[in-house]
Amino acid sequence: MAQARRRLRSGTVVLGGMGVLATALSACGSDPDRRCVDRDSYDYLNGYRVVADKNCKRSSADADWYYDAEVSGGYADYGTFSRSEAVDRGGFGCSGSGSSRGG
Repeated sequence: MAQARRRLRSGTVVLGGMGVLATALSACGSDPDRRCVDRDSYDYLNGYRVVADKNCKRSSADADWYYDAEVSGGYADYGTFSRSEAVDRGGFGCSGSGSSRGG
C-alpha cells in the first residue's frame, strides 16, 4: 500500500511539473491581449473607449491597438500602444518576436 501511494505521489509531481512547463511555453508563444481603442477618446477616470476591431484593421487615424489593458465597461486603461513593450512585460524570458494576431 505504501509503495502504491509513493508511486502516485511521484506521478503527481511529474504531471504537475509538465503542466507548469506547458504553461510557460504557451505563454511565451502567445501574443499579448489587445483591444482596438479610439486614441482621441481618453477619459481620465475610464481610459480609452474600446471600438470595433475593424477600425484598427483599416488603419483609421483615430483607432489603434492597445495592448495588455484592463478592460471595464467598454473602456481600456493601464495598457500600452507598443506591442513590443507588452510582450516584454510577459515574463518567462519571452522575446519581442512573433506575428500579430488577426492583423
